[in-house]
Amino acid sequence: MRTPLVTVILPAKDAGPYIGTTLETLMRQFDDPAALKVVAIDDGSIDDTGALMADYASRFRHVEVLRNPEPLGLATARNQGLAHVEGDAFCFIDGDDWMQPRRLAVLAAHLQELRCDFLRTDHVTVTGTRRAVVRAPYPWRERVVSPREAILPVDEPSMVDYPYAWAGLFHRRVLDRGLAAFPDGLFTAEDRPWIWRLHLEADSFAVVDAPALLYRRGVETSLTQVHDRRQLDFVTAMAQVIGLVRADRDAELLLPKAVWTALALSAHHLVRSRRMPPPSRREMRSRIRALLRELPAAEVSAVLARLDGPRRRVLARSLRSGGHTT
Repeated sequence: MRTPLVTVILPAKDAGPYIGTTLETLMRQFDDPAALKVVAIDDGSIDDTGALMADYASRFRHVEVLRNPEPLGLATARNQGLAHVEGDAFCFIDGDDWMQPRRLAVLAAHLQELRCDFLRTDHVTVTGTRRAVVRAPYPWRERVVSPREAILPVDEPSMVDYPYAWAGLFHRRVLDRGLAAFPDGLFTAEDRPWIWRLHLEADSFAVVDAPALLYRRGVETSLTQVHDRRQLDFVTAMAQVIGLVRADRDAELLLPKAVWTALALSAHHLVRSRRMPPPSRREMRSRIRALLRELPAAEVSAVLARLDGPRRRVLARSLRSGGHTT
């Protein structure tokens, strides 16, 4: 049997209303079905997600289904899929998103032509009937550069602020070098340490234009919509980012960017925690204070001076509890 050009890793939990659309659009990516392999992971669904995956696997030989009896989280499910990658390229998609036809054929051609480690693309958000293009925050297209060049500036969006795993295509050497895996067990923010490691350790990347991936917003089961303790994982994720950057040869240059991200996300989650149950809210605030205590004071002060007033005010109490002045 022919080796596929691209392996798609598709983890999903309780995505029954959407997973059929996702799978159907994957069937329209190449003229030759053998060019594609789909690894679908049913991460402990209690709806018909697993049955719909199995139906596609029964009709298309290039669909492989894995099932977790209990939810293990998006990070672990993606890692399970990575163990089944075949061919020279792989990518991710979530169970409530979909792709325009031939997106992967175009990206595979770009990857072969540019000979870089990974590609990144824009994406389209879908909120009800409204669609909006979200641009990858890098000004040059089809230019192969070191991923390190796309980490800064500190206080403007850069490619490490665009962590979406599904917004691109990756050469197999990223997997072989150990740069593709996510921190096991994280239910949210798993892509933050992942994107930083990619940009710190991969050799080359490019942003390219391609048919769109459409990202469905406002889905009730999406972790961006829930307010339970799974959101606490962002603290673990950002602590890992700070650790990665501190150990890097360019730590002095890059640490302000990591601190900026940690403070901005902390402010965001402190506001969101107001809608969490009281025990989870208290735990969120406690863990954020612990994270802030570990941040270098000089970088915190420099970032605070440039943060807008609302975020500074949200962070003030937690920073004082962490021993920082505001």
